[in-house]
Amino acid sequence: MTPAAFAGRDAGAATEIFAGETMGTSWSLQAVAPPVATLHGVQAALDLVVAQMSQWKRESDLARFNHAAPGTWCDVPAEFAHVIEAALDIARASGGAFDPGLGNFTEAWGFGSAGRAGQAPDAAGLCADRTIDFDSATRRIRRSEGAALDLSGIAKGYGVDLAAEWLLDIGVRHFLLEVGGELRGEGIRPDGQPWWVDVEMPPTSSIPPWRIALHDLSAATSGNYRRGVTVDDRYYSHSFDPQTGQPIVNNVSSVTVLHRSCMMADGWATALTVLGPQAGIAIADEQNLVACVIAGDREYLSRAWRAMQD
Repeated sequence: MTPAAFAGRDAGAATEIFAGETMGTSWSLQAVAPPVATLHGVQAALDLVVAQMSQWKRESDLARFNHAAPGTWCDVPAEFAHVIEAALDIARASGGAFDPGLGNFTEAWGFGSAGRAGQAPDAAGLCADRTIDFDSATRRIRRSEGAALDLSGIAKGYGVDLAAEWLLDIGVRHFLLEVGGELRGEGIRPDGQPWWVDVEMPPTSSIPPWRIALHDLSAATSGNYRRGVTVDDRYYSHSFDPQTGQPIVNNVSSVTVLHRSCMMADGWATALTVLGPQAGIAIADEQNLVACVIAGDREYLSRAWRAMQD
């Protein structure tokens, strides 16, 4: 842990707890000596992400983009542009395992604003060209005919980062923030301990959970047991293989990634889930990611994860 965290520690400071709802889930915050405006400020940051990047809000920037004519350049806010740039970077680095242009597939399978699917869709009937172009100089994006944005695999992590950066900007140095299972810990507790959290394990796994010290660090977990859809009496994962347009069938039940940025941890957890255990850990090692993949009753750890144990 950094000496600066201890230098600013007040052993007698009170830790306050805040909570709310966002993105179809809940959020919680433990903050040391926070100001009065903390609850409203965190909620405002999360509301901004929803207003810009929600698939379920017809007036969101993302929804308007998806309804714009293919090939049309659309201006997007700075926060939206930041997430798009990160999503496309992860898409390239993962060989396409993370695909922010999969919105038509997720909608067809019942994971979007249209609601539950009555039957499994025909992937062949969905256009294969899902190109999303981003011009960072002008902060504009455009899509091909078959592409529609779905940022659900990265936006929640960004919401954590946006709220966390707001807290840091107003002088809250020590806190643990959680949004729907994605976490970011800054500084330390008044007693000098870091923010200890247990990594959620799949309910069917016998592997004991890891206990992580979140000190200026984020954790994101992608779990296929958390969210899915039953169509024609068969359960389908919410994670999609961009190569086939079908829900994944690679035996991965959970992926946890640790990163300074919760947005990057969230996006990479999604990508590694799609890649599967062997390919996922190979990419994690290539990208120096701290990653743990659970497949069945077996655990796969990246080199960077193992190094954190030393």
